[in-house]
Amino acid sequence: MNEEVSSKLELIRQALKETGTGALRLRGTDWFAWATAGGSNTVLLAAETGIAEVLVTAENAWVLTDEIEAQRLKDEELPTNFEVYIYPWADAAKREAFVREVAQGKKVMSDRPANSEETGLIASLQNHKRVMMASELERYRQVGRKASEAMTEVLSNAKPTWTEYQLAGAGAEALWARGLHPTLTLVAGERRLPLYRHATATKEVIGREAMLVFCARGYGLYANLTRFVCFGSLKTEAAKLHRDVREIEAKALNFCQPGKSLNAVYDVLKDAYEQQGYVNAIREHHQGGTTGYLSREVVANPETNDTLQSNMAVAWNPSLTGAKIEDTFVIFNDGLENLTFDPNWPNVEVDGRLRPVPLEVG
Repeated sequence: MNEEVSSKLELIRQALKETGTGALRLRGTDWFAWATAGGSNTVLLAAETGIAEVLVTAENAWVLTDEIEAQRLKDEELPTNFEVYIYPWADAAKREAFVREVAQGKKVMSDRPANSEETGLIASLQNHKRVMMASELERYRQVGRKASEAMTEVLSNAKPTWTEYQLAGAGAEALWARGLHPTLTLVAGERRLPLYRHATATKEVIGREAMLVFCARGYGLYANLTRFVCFGSLKTEAAKLHRDVREIEAKALNFCQPGKSLNAVYDVLKDAYEQQGYVNAIREHHQGGTTGYLSREVVANPETNDTLQSNMAVAWNPSLTGAKIEDTFVIFNDGLENLTFDPNWPNVEVDGRLRPVPLEVG
C-alpha cells in the first residue's frame, strides 16, 4: 500500500510542477480511494464527497479531517504516507486557512474546485486514475469475485413470492456481509421487467422472473454486474432476447482493445443492434463505458473520443426489452479479463468467452 501511494504522490507532484500550482486537493470519494490505495472517506453512501480529503504539496501529504473522524481514519483507513491535519468539526474555516497557508499563494488544483483560488485537474491525472497499477487490479479482482459470489448466492435462494424490496435487501445484505458497499441494487420483477431499464425496487412481488443489478464498491472500486432468475423454464421469446443481447455484447467486447475510442465502441454496439433487428435499442438505455473508481468513469456516446488503454476497466450493459447483460472487464494487450464472472453461475460460450445466462429454478 505504501509503495503504491508513494508512486501516486510522485505523479501528483509531477502534475503540480507541470501546472505551477501550489497544492492538490482531492475531495471526492473516488479520488480519496485512489490516492490512499483503497482507503475510504465515506460515511454517507449517497455522498460524492466524504468526511476527509487529501492535500498534497511538493514536500508534504496530508489527510484533512475533523476531530470526530481522525482516530478511526488513522486506525483503519490510512497508509502511513500521510500526516493527518485535524480541525474542530465546527470550524471549517481553520481547514481552509491551512490549505491557503501550504499553497503559499499559488492556485490549488482540485477534483472539485470550490472557489476562484482552485482549478480543475489536468487530463494526465484523470488518466492515471483510470489506468490501474498491478496492486489496484489485485484489489479489483477481490471486489469482482465477492460481488459475483454475492449475486449467485442471492438469486439461488430467491423465491417468486419475494417482493422486489426483499430481493434488493438480500442483495445489499450479501454485499455488506462481504465488506462491499451496495451503492446500487436495481430490481425488476416479472411485470416491471419489460417496462423499465433502470428499475428501482418496489413492494411488488417479483413473480416468475426477475433482474438484479449490482454496483458494488470495495476499496473505492466498482464491480458492476447484472443477472436474471427465472422460476421455471425461460419462455422461447425471452430466451431469444437474451441470446441476441449476448451476441450484441460480443461485438463490443471483441472490439474493446487498447487504442480504440469509446465512441467507436458505441458505434459498434449501434451497428450490432441494427444487425439483430433492434434499430432503436441504442437510444433506449446507455450502453456503459469505462469504470473503476466510479461506477462509470465515462459513459460512451457518439462524442466520447477517450482512448481505451491496457489496465483500464470497462463495463458494458447492452439491453433489450426484458433482457440485459453486464460484467466488469479489464483490458489487456492480449485480451479481456472478466472480474465479475462466477463459474458457479450458468453460462454459455460466446465468441470464446463464458457469458452468463438466466438462472432457471425448478
